[in-house]
Amino acid sequence: MREKDVNELDGPPAFEYGQRVRSKKNIRNDGTFPGKEIGEILVKKGEIGYVTSIGTFLQKFYIYGVDFVERGYLVGMKSEELEPAEEEEKGQ
Repeated sequence: MREKDVNELDGPPAFEYGQRVRSKKNIRNDGTFPGKEIGEILVKKGEIGYVTSIGTFLQKFYIYGVDFVERGYLVGMKSEELEPAEEEEKGQ
């Protein structure tokens, strides 16, 4: 299905407030992150963050505000850019 045919808002958000998530790919500044150059990497693939807000974009998509604590960045991301980050088991 093409992106223009999808309306995520027909269902519940894929992630919850406070949920620990992992970036599925490198995220670059598209010009909406202040103080960084366009194209500069904001978040690297595999970095862990926490969902702090859930908004919408174009009345079709959920946008998750993800706090990447170690980096000190709050980045807006689509669900396709995120996956749940399972807690590491103790002793591993």
